[in-house]
Amino acid sequence: MESNFFAMMSRMKYIKRWALMRNSQSENVSEHSLEVSMIAHALAVIGNKRLGKELNSERAALIALYHDSTEIITGDMPTPVKYYNSEMQGAFKEIEKLAANRLLNMLPEDIKEEYYPLYFPKEGEAYLWKLVKAADKLSALVKCIQEEKMGNMEFASAKETIEESLLDMELKEVEIFMGEFLPSYYKTLDELK
Repeated sequence: MESNFFAMMSRMKYIKRWALMRNSQSENVSEHSLEVSMIAHALAVIGNKRLGKELNSERAALIALYHDSTEIITGDMPTPVKYYNSEMQGAFKEIEKLAANRLLNMLPEDIKEEYYPLYFPKEGEAYLWKLVKAADKLSALVKCIQEEKMGNMEFASAKETIEESLLDMELKEVEIFMGEFLPSYYKTLDELK
């Protein structure tokens, strides 16, 4: 039996992010997903090592790898459109659910159940999904910082909004990451040595 699932996943690299913004450096969903995965893993590790939690950091990374893969079907919906009002937000959530099911239906039946929880949270994983959402926002914040460093002020307002939304999440893991790791994103390559 032939399956199109991974051929579809490979198309994440063709979905551009930040469509409404003038970008100094373009970013695609594949690049973004890798960064979100690394940050989600780090947030879970921070939770475990610094806060005494028992989080599955590998699971957080895996959920993050697939977190935007539905955009292969939906495209990257700009935030101002997606969150315009509760009606629009609800409609988009339904579209994402349909896209997730379409992707899952590309998998052979005997392995589909392994991928289902990457699109729909399993019981007891709500906190991991919250960390993935925070990692998604942190990745967006990193993008804003990088654009700002290149002299592109197009992202200044987005940067402020994202910083506020991260603080509103009230996640200690995020506070630690922002305090210890975020300052390095302002450095040049030579300063990172």
